[in-house]
Amino acid sequence: MNILEEFYHGNVNPQEQFYKSESEYDAFVKIVSDTEEKLSAYLGGEEQHLFSQLMNAQSKITSIEARESFIEGWKLGARFMLDTFLVP
Repeated sequence: MNILEEFYHGNVNPQEQFYKSESEYDAFVKIVSDTEEKLSAYLGGEEQHLFSQLMNAQSKITSIEARESFIEGWKLGARFMLDTFLVP
């Protein structure tokens, strides 16, 4: 199948991100996870609720940024394709 057929059948998911273990990205994911776990254990009551709200809001911001970056990347790729085939 070509990429459009794969996309149609749900075999292409732009949100799937894979990274190598022991990479720089992996190291920072571990730091965030460990720190969040420690803070959650340390905080209680209202502080825990505020921290949870902060983490949820940050997650939503990251999701929106990823979506917008994907859209802009797609548009840029389309402009490259147009330039490749339409400009002599």
